[in-house]
Amino acid sequence: MRRIFALADIQVNGTRPWDIRVRNEDFYSRVLRHGSVGLGESYVDGWWDAEQLDEFFCRASKADLATEVGSDLKTSLRILGQIIANPQRRSNAFRIGEHHYDIGNDLFQAMLDRRMVYTCAYWRSAQTIDEAQEAKLDLVCRKLRLKPGQKVLDIGCGWGSFLKFVAEKYGVTGVGITVSKEQVKLGRQLCEGLPIRIELQDYRDIEGIYDHIVSLGMFEHVGYKNYRTFMRVVSRHLADDGLFLLDSTGAEKSARRTDPWIEKYIFPNSMTPSIPQIGTAIEGLFIMEDWHSFGADYDRTLMAWFRNIDEHWKSLQIHYSESFYRLWKYYLLACAGSFRARRSQCWQIVLSKRGVEGGYVSVR
Repeated sequence: MRRIFALADIQVNGTRPWDIRVRNEDFYSRVLRHGSVGLGESYVDGWWDAEQLDEFFCRASKADLATEVGSDLKTSLRILGQIIANPQRRSNAFRIGEHHYDIGNDLFQAMLDRRMVYTCAYWRSAQTIDEAQEAKLDLVCRKLRLKPGQKVLDIGCGWGSFLKFVAEKYGVTGVGITVSKEQVKLGRQLCEGLPIRIELQDYRDIEGIYDHIVSLGMFEHVGYKNYRTFMRVVSRHLADDGLFLLDSTGAEKSARRTDPWIEKYIFPNSMTPSIPQIGTAIEGLFIMEDWHSFGADYDRTLMAWFRNIDEHWKSLQIHYSESFYRLWKYYLLACAGSFRARRSQCWQIVLSKRGVEGGYVSVR
């Protein structure tokens, strides 16, 4: 284990902020046997720590340490099952909502910005998470060229943050769908009195035609076996002269599974798409008008989310355990490290069905 960590300039029981401090000697065999799952579970159990967990993961990601350790038979069988089956099939559509997004609205209200945007913020001219998320929402609106009176569909609408923004700022009506009962419950309250409808619904059950369609941070739950189906659904319900904006995290390599620890504890049945996978899914259905990459902004967003959790932990610990705090800290800071290492990306892609007449002018 010392040899493996040394590849990323990480020392065992060292003195630098990113060095690992081991509290239980069984940690080494647990990681070597169980790989990513063993590393995450042993952290939650308090077997090891690092002063700057985000920087630990940045260095580990850059050095690709995951390839240096294996996984046990149980994890391998789970991964094989993901590849053989279709875990994102219609009958499993609501599992991610129950497992992750229904944890508790109080948690997400404490963690997120005032509008409750649970996707990468846009920090170009922003200083706070509130400013950065408002800039993100406005960026999407300008890319879609929204006009008063238009009707927008938000696939994976969360608590309705984007729809509330467009209704208030652009005079647009909208429909949002999510697989989370808790998001529907709070989202309807937050959007009360606005021309917005939020429904508990799978994307395969969408009805109607929309001037524009957006999907912000939901495509990661679609799965590579369903990318083409998803794009066909969007094409079928988008007006011929409309625009579709896809906002998604991205992977540098095509894969058919996600990190085993993330899959087990945070986002079951999740999968980060690659450029070729998205390209294949849209072929013959859409014209790619714009592809905007700003993954480095997700590092800053995740760090802001963790600071919010940390600052509100005294009030949150009434409903959440210390183990949950360590699990959530691990999740947020591990992801921040991955984006900082540029192993994870964040993309906004603007697509049209027939091409924008005269050409699309990119918005930044």
